[in-house]
Amino acid sequence: MNQSLEFRDGILESYPDVYTPAALAALEVLAPLNHRRQARMAARTAMRQRRAQHRERIAFLDADGLIPGTQIKVADARSGNFDGAIIPPDLQRQWIQGTGPATKPRADVRSGIRNVAYALLSGADGWMFDGEDALGQVDTMSLDNHRNLKLAIARDPLFLSVAEEVAVEMNAWAQGFFGRPIVGDWRQQLDFTTVIYRCRGLHLDDRHIRQNGKGFSASIADMVLFVVNNHERLRAAGRSLVLYLPKTQTAEDAALWNDFILALEGHLGLPVGTIKCYVLVEQIEQCFQLMEIRAALSPHFVGFNTGRWDYINSVSDALAWDPAFVNPNIQAITMTYGYMRTYEDRVRRAMNTPDRNGRCALWQGGMEPNIPVGSPEGVAASMQRAVAGAEREQREGASGKWVAHWKMVHIVRPVWEQVGQANQTGRAFPALTYTAADAAGLMQLEPAPRTIAGARDLLSVALQYGNAFLRGFQAAALKPAEFFGNDDVLYLMEDMATGEIRLSILWEWIHKGAVLTEADAETGCAEGAPFTQALFTRLLEEEYAKLLKAGNRDVHDDSKATTLPIARAIVETYVQSPIKAPWYVDLLNINLGLDDLHIAQSRIARYLQAFTSDGTRITENQDF
Repeated sequence: MNQSLEFRDGILESYPDVYTPAALAALEVLAPLNHRRQARMAARTAMRQRRAQHRERIAFLDADGLIPGTQIKVADARSGNFDGAIIPPDLQRQWIQGTGPATKPRADVRSGIRNVAYALLSGADGWMFDGEDALGQVDTMSLDNHRNLKLAIARDPLFLSVAEEVAVEMNAWAQGFFGRPIVGDWRQQLDFTTVIYRCRGLHLDDRHIRQNGKGFSASIADMVLFVVNNHERLRAAGRSLVLYLPKTQTAEDAALWNDFILALEGHLGLPVGTIKCYVLVEQIEQCFQLMEIRAALSPHFVGFNTGRWDYINSVSDALAWDPAFVNPNIQAITMTYGYMRTYEDRVRRAMNTPDRNGRCALWQGGMEPNIPVGSPEGVAASMQRAVAGAEREQREGASGKWVAHWKMVHIVRPVWEQVGQANQTGRAFPALTYTAADAAGLMQLEPAPRTIAGARDLLSVALQYGNAFLRGFQAAALKPAEFFGNDDVLYLMEDMATGEIRLSILWEWIHKGAVLTEADAETGCAEGAPFTQALFTRLLEEEYAKLLKAGNRDVHDDSKATTLPIARAIVETYVQSPIKAPWYVDLLNINLGLDDLHIAQSRIARYLQAFTSDGTRITENQDF
């Protein structure tokens, strides 16, 4: 074993089915690539700081140059002069992809693997089993995630027993909701859904592996454990090996991922292009390099996904230095708003630009976060909005979309069933252009409300999300405290991106002197009043007090003196810091497993001091 790789005490003994000899050998082979990943992250941070210092907006690459990290000409990528991936049969139709992890916090195998049963019996065309934004990182959750998925793919007797039970429960719910069952032959249904895995992003360190005393790439760890442990069974069943790649910012990031994949394919003796990948477009700089990303990942790349929350956060972060760029209330920033509309349009044009073999790629639409649980009136209204959103995306050219809960599959999937097309690749759209107007459109603000009620919403959900994350619920059903007890307002499934964007907007409002668009009687703020630090402090006190008074259903009682105060300390420090932290998740990750507020405060201060001093992000597991 490579002596530079160090594993947490007892992990190898506790998870021999995950850290198999084959998986450990692959980790050893790919371990040298971690140094390139660290260099790439340092370069990204330096670029972020340079742009802020020089007030420099993101720009398109020089058409005459090479894509960084490759020997591919930018002009060739933009014109489709490359060999793109062949889309395999089980990805040709992906009308609905469900998303969620393969386990629960601190769950035994039988309880946690129920998540996989719900997913594979849901009727979704694909399920993105999440190792990233929706998967808690407390304890050994990331490894439980891999273990459960491996057992399910192997059709282990325990999984089959659980799946049979879950099918009965799903049909009981469906009989009440639809008036009919949704699972017929449960064994046959298990083979309907394409298994997809979302690795953690390049910016994250694994919590169980170190290299030379420093952080080791969570991206490499996730890719290796999923592919090595499952490729033989999936390929024997005629299934594809499919990954979702999150949080890439540039084509250079994509090229690094491509090198990861090529190294693993080579080590396993798999033909080049065996591993397929979608890329989530959740960073603004990607929209300046969409075709370059496609080319850099050839022949593995099959499609893009347009995710709302992370993308909004990236725009806010990229323009943190610009006092004129101030977002409105989060509810106003829909996919048809200003810079979001431009973003979606560029993605669909990039997907429908053919490569030199005439191949286009897939566009998977965004997340539907609604859950059909609430009052009859609330559910009816929310489901109507969900279907309308799916219809809009289908009209715009998406080949499918995501849902955050299995109960939504049969509500939204009929939008695509009624059209009947497997996908919309090759649909004619105007060619991508690379003008100053195109760049400006990716940062376009439009008039929209900015209110005290909007600030309360941002604060309440950000606090709740941080608390949920620290307890291991990295995907959580949340709503503002104002609506606790009101079943007409449904809970939404929220993940890490929820916290990122809410704190980014609050940071903008304070540090850029955001102007309120409406008067507020409760606080006495007039229309046109600035959003000040004093106002933020008042709202934080009031929203936090509501969470302390909330029932256990909304805020777990055992968190109110443990993780909730830590979540508050992170929110308060992040939002009030003159230097904007690059990732909310960093501050949450370094405090996982803590319930001591004083230790948490020390870690928060140390993180911000290091980042302010020289751009260092403290990302390693502090309790390794």
